[in-house]
Amino acid sequence: MKVLLVNGSPHKEGCTYTALKEVEKELINSGVETEMIWLGVKPVSGCLGCAQCIRRGPNGEPATLRCFMNDPVNEFLDKAEKADGFVFGSPVHYAAISGALSSFMDRAFYGKGKIFRYKPAAGIVSCRRGGSTAAFDQVNKYFTISSMPVVSSKYWNMVHGNTPEEVLQDIEGMQNMRFVARNLAWFLKCKQAGENAGIKELKR
Repeated sequence: MKVLLVNGSPHKEGCTYTALKEVEKELINSGVETEMIWLGVKPVSGCLGCAQCIRRGPNGEPATLRCFMNDPVNEFLDKAEKADGFVFGSPVHYAAISGALSSFMDRAFYGKGKIFRYKPAAGIVSCRRGGSTAAFDQVNKYFTISSMPVVSSKYWNMVHGNTPEEVLQDIEGMQNMRFVARNLAWFLKCKQAGENAGIKELKR
């Protein structure tokens, strides 16, 4: 079992990373393999709606499900096909997720349901003070339109702080990161047990 954790912050090891790292640590403790992906600081273009990624070839070949813009989105999709679960993390910018992560997720999810279908996912957000619930809701919408089980915690998946040190002092927030990791690991093991027992995915 493998989970991809996506850091949508322009700061490689900032507040969002600190929260994701706590999730990652708990997943590893639960026996789940992980990989952290940072989007970096280069601009990520939004989806142009050209449908090139979902268009069949001239002879009816299956769609590539890859964007014509060869950037971190395609690199992520290559790994996402083999991954079992996901955690997307973002700082809160004006009560929303970062522009980079929004553009990234628009393109990663557009028309690619079969890559994500029935794979559990969790969104986490990091903020100084407010806007966290709106950003959290925004991340979850990508999952609920893609037939993905949404993994929750004992509270909304968020941490507060203006620096990584302050995030570490958010005792409840860090506890929630551990809870969501345990719930994700539990769900993955339940899904695997079901598959081993012969329970198959629903046909679309």
